Amino acid sequence: MNLFHLRYFVTLAKTEHYSKAADILSITQPSLSYAISTLESELGVKLFEKHGRNIVLTKYGKRFYNDVEDVLNKLDNAVRDMKLAATGEGELNIAFLRTLGTDYIPTIVRGFKELHPEKKVLFNLSCELSLSVDILEALTQRKYDMVFCSKISNRPLIDFTPVAVQDLVVIVHKDHPLAALDSIELKDTLKYPQIIFKKKSGLRHIIDDMFQSINAYPEILCEIEEDHVGAGLVAKNFGIMVAPKFDGLGQMDVKVLPLTHPTYKRYFYMAILKDVYHPPLVEEFKKSVIEQSKNKKEFKLG
Repeated sequence: MNLFHLRYFVTLAKTEHYSKAADILSITQPSLSYAISTLESELGVKLFEKHGRNIVLTKYGKRFYNDVEDVLNKLDNAVRDMKLAATGEGELNIAFLRTLGTDYIPTIVRGFKELHPEKKVLFNLSCELSLSVDILEALTQRKYDMVFCSKISNRPLIDFTPVAVQDLVVIVHKDHPLAALDSIELKDTLKYPQIIFKKKSGLRHIIDDMFQSINAYPEILCEIEEDHVGAGLVAKNFGIMVAPKFDGLGQMDVKVLPLTHPTYKRYFYMAILKDVYHPPLVEEFKKSVIEQSKNKKEFKLG
């Protein structure tokens, strides 16, 4: 079936007049008549019937018109999107950990727009996945162009670039006995029940290793997936927590205690698939992220 014939059909259906449709299409009326006749022969039904001096769609023509117009619109939109992608414009799908959504992601997105104000870019940003392992799995399935999360080992198909860092701290309620301190060693938290990340979280392994380094482990009250949830529990005086220092802790009813021993910095990474085609927009945004990170030297959160 000829794509041009389908476009001719849609134009004729809208004008209901052969001469007008032919003028719009910049073809002769006999050429248009032949195209419609060929299309009707292929389909085995009449698409138009005479109505005075004009023509109108038949019952089958109306049904066919609705489907064809929808298909052509989708095709035109797809072609437009591909052309935009080829020129470094279009849609950019990015997933990230929620803790990066307050400052880091808005900063790099704005930085890119300021560098390329002429580009038409739609940023499709998602923080619906709370664990790095799930975010990286979605990247592998091509659901996103790039993601920002923790680094997970044994991911040979993914390229990781460090872009930001967080300190691990201890957060306690403002009325907790430890709130009288200005800093704390990990061993001094052991006699208090604690909130901790679920085992699926990359942070859980880091925190477990920290406790292992002092040959002790605290009583666990509950396990959570997101640091914001854990901080909310601490703010209700439900345990204490070793957690990354993130933006927003200052507005919560908690005391943030720097860890003096052992210390740990949590790095965040831009992750992108290796050895696959990335359109110009993805490559340009990746370059922009790297440049912004270099300019800040150490993009520190919290």
